[in-house]
This record gives sequence, structure tokens and C-alpha cells, in this order.
Amino acid sequence: MTMQWARNLILVGLAIVSYLMILAWQQDYGNTSTNSTTNVVSNASVEVAKATDLPSAPVVAANADIPTVVTKAELPVTAPVSSSMALIHIKTDVLDLQIDPTGGDVVSLALPTYTKTVSSTESFNLLQNDRQRVFIAQSGLIGANGADASAEGRPVYRSLKTNYVLTGNNNTIEVPLYFTDKNGVEIQKIFTFTKGKYDIALRYNIINRSQTPWQGLMFAQLKRDGSEDPSKSHQGMGMSTYLGGAWGTIEKNYNKVNFADFSDEAVNQTVKGGWTAIVQHYFVAAWIPDANTTNHLTSRANKDKDEYFIGFTTPDLTVAAGMQNSIKATLYAGPKIQDHLKALSPGLELTVDYGWLWFIAQFLFWLLKAIHGVLGNWGWAIVGLTVVVKMAFFHLSATSYKSMANMRRVTPEMQRIKEQYGTDRAKMSQAMMELYQKEKINPISGCLPMLVQMPVFLALYWTLMESVELRHAPWLLWITDLAAMDQYFVLPLIMGLTMYIQQLLNPQPTDPMQAKVMKLMPVIFTVFMLWFPSGLVLYWVVNNTLSIIQQWVITRQIEGAAKK
Repeated sequence: MTMQWARNLILVGLAIVSYLMILAWQQDYGNTSTNSTTNVVSNASVEVAKATDLPSAPVVAANADIPTVVTKAELPVTAPVSSSMALIHIKTDVLDLQIDPTGGDVVSLALPTYTKTVSSTESFNLLQNDRQRVFIAQSGLIGANGADASAEGRPVYRSLKTNYVLTGNNNTIEVPLYFTDKNGVEIQKIFTFTKGKYDIALRYNIINRSQTPWQGLMFAQLKRDGSEDPSKSHQGMGMSTYLGGAWGTIEKNYNKVNFADFSDEAVNQTVKGGWTAIVQHYFVAAWIPDANTTNHLTSRANKDKDEYFIGFTTPDLTVAAGMQNSIKATLYAGPKIQDHLKALSPGLELTVDYGWLWFIAQFLFWLLKAIHGVLGNWGWAIVGLTVVVKMAFFHLSATSYKSMANMRRVTPEMQRIKEQYGTDRAKMSQAMMELYQKEKINPISGCLPMLVQMPVFLALYWTLMESVELRHAPWLLWITDLAAMDQYFVLPLIMGLTMYIQQLLNPQPTDPMQAKVMKLMPVIFTVFMLWFPSGLVLYWVVNNTLSIIQQWVITRQIEGAAKK
């Protein structure tokens, strides 16, 4: 009886956890928008900087989104200004983006190797600036002589051409922008793109042809509104992944800050190196300053306009008259591929957020990739991973199934004791304990292995759900996206059937109420699984099938031995 109640408690706990997951999913993804946007942002729709957006120098007048250098005081709010300049279009094998000559901000960025949906040919938009969403990467020079801190507004850069394409045998392409201020200081803002890479190198060359020293510093920040995550699943219920800010330092590799806390619990760190980012499901945009400089990481919000900013400023730089100097940083805008992110800055790979069981999830993901390297399909890799995990817990599961088989064998005797002492709980418990001792049964041993395996199951859940590699990954037949729900509900129904078969192999509860609860569990879990991503349901189907085989063999062995 003790074992039955413990087992039922575990199953009910799993049901509650699953239900809470569903509620979280609904909260984050219940109002999915299906509006689509084009990769090209029209000149008229691109809003250039607002007064509350960029860092402000000690003297600020009509600057757009400039952040504050020396004070956190509120900046005056001006009306948005529309760019009349033609956007600069750059295309590589993995990036398709646009830069606004006014300020030189990246106002649109699509990922040609990632489509919006599994059936779509349209590239996924990570950065955009339109009526549907504002998410852009801004950068500039502020301080005493910074061009972006000028009272005349942000600089309007010249470009040699408006279209750049990385083609042929070229591994890199440079996109230089030019601006000369009224004192004769030339600013070169140079973006460098590399084939196959999502990180963009940015370098400012300050060439001081004036008669006085130039003083200033660089800022770089991400600006986003509070709109929903466009990378969540649009089939069924997507997972409750994080959408918000993140930052890291050498000492504190990964920290999160929700949009609601961008002002009240603002990032305010002076560190060597570091990085800032806005994280969403599968994708991330991040600014990474020079690792050898001491930078100031900040976040702020204009809640009235639903605008959120996170970024950094560099140390002050002085360029003597007749001299020149440079400031550099890196913008990453792409999928959360851990190897790519780790190479850019320590802790940036942790934007693939596996939660508090990350150390288990990291190992499982490594194993999943290794199996995929052999099998070449992520669906079969999940099957292979399930087999490996099941083998790792083989003996632990065997202990549980032996206990259940023994309990199943003595169920008639347990029923007899219940009928005999049903009104006397103390005598019934004593008789049960005597039966356990006589048959050498430990009722708890059937439940402990399940508890031990739960952290692995939870870690595997986040492994499958946080991995961009599984986005739009097909398996076979109708399963064309392992990250989306099974549109025909075949896998959830099979999962429910396997769970029901498992119940038939378990000892039946003697309590009628327990028996009713147990009968409902396959139905409840099947309903939950209807909206779960196919990859996760596939894991449960394979795991349950292997468990059935193992439990059936053990039960037959124990029942056969009892008959001899």
C-alpha cells in the first residue's frame, strides 16, 4: 500500500508539473500573432532614433536613441524622425540585413538558412523595425566630440554603394561608412562580414584632421519593444522559454534581466570585456565589446513607449590633432549555436538556457550531437539518446520493476488482508508489514528509481526544447518538425497507449479511489502530450516502449519462479 501511494503521488506530481507547464506555455504563447513581415524594410517605415533611445552626452539636444554617459536623468522626448535615405543592403550566405545611413544602425536582419515556418520559404527575421516589431542594433560615438552626441542629430553616413553581396571565393566583405564633422574629423564606421558566420565585426576609425584633440567614446546597444517572441512555435503551444535581456562578465558568466526590470533593477556594471544581449527562443542578438578594454554595461527602459535598451559604453578615447585611433566591437545576431557563442565571449553560450539542471542538460546535448553525427537525423538521434539513457538506468529500473512484480504477485494476499482488517487501520498496516517481511519486499524500492531519474527527464526536456538544431528538423513520414506538435496526434496517442500497457503490468491498487486515479493517468498525460513538441513525445514513446519490454521480461521471470 505504501508503494502504491508513493507511486501515485509521483504520477500526480508529474501531472501537476505538466499542467503548470501548459499554463506557462499558454501565458507566453496563447496569443500568437500570425502577421508576416518582409525582409526589406521600406524607407518610410524605418524610424530613426528617438530622444529616449541612445546614450546622451553631457550636452544633448536633438539626439535620437543616445544613452546617458554621466547621468541617468530622463531625456526629452521628441517625435520620431523617418529616414529619407536609402538603406544599405548587405547579403552573405547566412545574413541578409539593412543598415540605416542615419546613425549606421542595423535596422533589419534576416537569416536565410532559417525559415519562418517549416513550410515557408521566407527567411526568419531576427531584427526588424516596423509596425509589427522593433528590434534593432544601434551603435555610435558619444562624449564631448562624439558625432552621435551632436545637437544637430545623429550623423548621416556616406556609402560607396547601397548593395553589398558576399559571393564567390571571398571569405569576407567590408562595408565602410563615412562621415566628416564640422571640425574636419573623419569618422569611418566599418562593418566586416565573414562567410558562414553570424558575428559582425564593427570598427570605428577616428581620423582627427582638426587643430584640437578629439574626445569621445563608443556606445552599442540593442533596442527592443515588448512584443511577443516571433521564434516560438506557431503550432499548438510553444514552450515557455525566456524572452528578455542578458549580460555576462568574466566573474558572472550569465545573468538575466527581465524587460520589466530594465529600469528598477538596471544593469550597471563596469567590467573588463563582458557582453550584453536580448535572448529569445532559439535566437539571440548580442553586443560584445573589446575583451581587453574596461566597459560599462547598462540597461534602461522607456516604459511609456514600451522600449527597452541594453548595451555598453567604452572607456573615453582621446585622439590628438593630426592623429587617428580605432574602437572595435562585435555584433552577433543569429541562432543560439553554443560553439559559435562560446568562441565570442565567456558565458554567451549560456543563453542556451537549460535551467538549474544545466550540467546534466549540457552532457545530454553533447551526447545527442554525437549520436546525430552518426545517424544523421535528429529524430533517430532522440531515439538513440533514449536508448542510451535507458541503458544507463537499466539496473535501477530493474530494481523498480522487480519490486512491482513482487507486489503484483502478492496482490491477492494484500486484498485478503484489506478485507479482513479493513476497519482497523493499525492491524491492517501491521499485517501488511509482516507480509512484506515474509516475501522480502521493499515497497519503497519501486518508487525511488523513478525519483532518481526525474532530474534526467527534466534536463532532457530542456535539452530538446532549447536546441535550435531541432527547430524544423524532420524525422520521418508526417513528422516534419520535431520542435512542433504532432499535427495528427499520432505520437501522443501512442504514448498514451504505452502508458496504459505499463499500468497493466503494474500491481493494481486495492483502494477503489486509487484504481480510478490510475486509470485516468494515461488519459490525462495523453491530453497534455497533444500539444507537446514531437521530439519530446518521441522520447516518451521510446522510453515507455523500452520500459514495457524490460518490465514484461522481469514480471514473467518472477511469476514463473513463483510457480515452481
